[in-house]
This record gives sequence, C-alpha cells and structure tokens, in this order.
Amino acid sequence: MKSLQKLAGVSAISEGLIYIVAFVYFGAFWSYPIDGSPLEKMTHLAENQLIFSMIYFLMYVVFGVLLAVLVIGMYEKLKHTSNPVVTIGSLFGVIWIGLVIASGMISNIGLAHAIDLMDANPDKAFDMWMIVSVITESIGGGNELVGGLWVLLISVAAIQADWLPRKLNYLGLLVGIAGIATIYPDELFTEIFGVSQIVWFIWLGLFLLTQESENKSIQSTV
Repeated sequence: MKSLQKLAGVSAISEGLIYIVAFVYFGAFWSYPIDGSPLEKMTHLAENQLIFSMIYFLMYVVFGVLLAVLVIGMYEKLKHTSNPVVTIGSLFGVIWIGLVIASGMISNIGLAHAIDLMDANPDKAFDMWMIVSVITESIGGGNELVGGLWVLLISVAAIQADWLPRKLNYLGLLVGIAGIATIYPDELFTEIFGVSQIVWFIWLGLFLLTQESENKSIQSTV
C-alpha cells in the first residue's frame, strides 16, 4: 500500500511534467503551417513525424499508463470510506485511461497511414489526417468531460473523508468543473483545465510523497 502511494505520487508529478512538456513543445517549437495548402501541411507532418509521434506517445500513451497508477492509488486511499462517489469516480478514471491511450494509438497509426498516401494523393492524405485528428480530439484531446468527472468526484470524496489539503481539494473541484465545461466548444475551458491540472497533479504528487515520508518517520520512532 505504501509503495503504491509512492508510485501514485511519482505518477502524478510525472503527469504534470508531461503537460508542461506538451505546452512548451507546441507553444515554442511547433510551426505547423495553419494557412498552408494540404501538401504543405502534410509535408510538415512528414518531416516532423518522429518527434510529433514521440510527443503524442508521451502525451497520451505514457500519460495513460501513469494515470492508471494514480487512479488505482487514489481508489486504494479512499475505498475504506465506502463512499459510492469513490467507486463512481474511479470508474470514470478507468474510462479516461482507456480513452487517453486509445487517442495516442489512433493518432500515431493514423498519421503514418496518412503520410503513406502523400505520394499518391496529398489531398486524400490530408483528409485522412483531418479525420484522425477529429477522432483524437473527440475522445481524448479536446473533450475532457470524463477526466473532469474523475477529478471532480475524487475531490468531493476526499473532502467528505477529510483527506488531502482542503485547498488542494478545492482546486480539484475547479479542475473537474473546467474539464466538464470542455463539452462546450471553446478552447478557453480546455486551457483552464490543462493549466489548473498541472498544478493539481504536482501538488497531489508532492502531498502523497510527503505523507508517505512522514508515515515512515513516525513508524521509525515507534
């Protein structure tokens, strides 16, 4: 149980760092020709396929694996309360894991197939990539409903169990509400969800690691 809490803490911090890496890469290094022709856009994707695929693998597949550890860790810490909110929230957490990992796999495989079509028909290749992008955004990138529900319900359960710092739980409520609000097609809510969740992940991870260290200190003095 203690090792799981430590793993959950490390996973939470790592997820926050993954968000930061994604923000930095797409904000400072990604020069996608938004107003370019389909050929120009697909050429850019082909030239940057390796790094793009690695970033997407990190953002979705690696993130999903780490999320699985955190979801289980949070469930184990709260299941003793027998609160149905914990079970329901954890179910949404498991669904979110599946959606996130699927998004990364669909994106990377879809990009590879789209690039293979470039020589035959750049327009069809771009159309395929647009379809892949819509699917990716719909289930794991632009719609954070499921992730928002997990954070919201887990934060509610933590408040009821008087676990985690109160301000951290209130931040979790904000993160959850912002995630649910992404069902409205406005990038503002997605950005709020992403930025606030960076803070939530890192704060949560530090708390889990600090709490475990304190528990070990107490046990060593007994």
